[in-house]
Amino acid sequence: MVAEKFVVDLNKPLVFQVGHLGEAYDEWVHQPIVSKEGPRFFQSGVLELFTRTAWWVIPTVWVPVACWFISGSVKFGLPSHHVALLVVSGIFVWTLAEYTLHRFLFHVQTKSYWGNTLHYLLHGCHHKHPMDSLRLVFPPAAAAILALPIWNLVKLLCTPSTAPAVFGGILLGYVMYDCTHYYLHHGQPKSEVPKSLKKYHLNHHYRLQNYGFGITSPLWDKVFGTVPPPQSKGDAKRR
Repeated sequence: MVAEKFVVDLNKPLVFQVGHLGEAYDEWVHQPIVSKEGPRFFQSGVLELFTRTAWWVIPTVWVPVACWFISGSVKFGLPSHHVALLVVSGIFVWTLAEYTLHRFLFHVQTKSYWGNTLHYLLHGCHHKHPMDSLRLVFPPAAAAILALPIWNLVKLLCTPSTAPAVFGGILLGYVMYDCTHYYLHHGQPKSEVPKSLKKYHLNHHYRLQNYGFGITSPLWDKVFGTVPPPQSKGDAKRR
């Protein structure tokens, strides 16, 4: 007897449905629905509220936190040029963290009920509804959960005087990442660099989801061989 295929009802809250897709989840979540209207996640209005975050919340929350960390290194008496170099180093470290998280965590393969459910909350919802503007940037609470182990790692690798500035730089890199990510989906770039980045990222969404993991830069895609191959004429005709 063949088991009946589960069908997600888009008119009902989605979060507790997607887990039932099992192995079919990966294919389903990478078939985007291009609409500015986002789906409902939860029946509870309170839980639903916490799934929505406007882009401007990210710099409002995290820039002051980053500045507070950076001031920690200043209080240790480090010269300003040394602090600035540490901050820039932190921003550079973020670009690798951005790539690593996107490739290995946000695109992890799942098929269990809770694996699918958690992945949908973490990143799958963005691939299914890429134009949902209120579920594009990370809610501060979720970002804080990811930031904590990164801060602990920085403290382990750096001295007490340098760790705050490096981590402050990482936080600033994160702010640049989330704001850039929002702009690539909802902005209308005029100059060549942002237009190229937008095309690069939308290619990740609509053509090759297993390539092009860099958002602010394709640097680490080039280093690790995940730059999307050029579109063939056959692909163009099918599209």
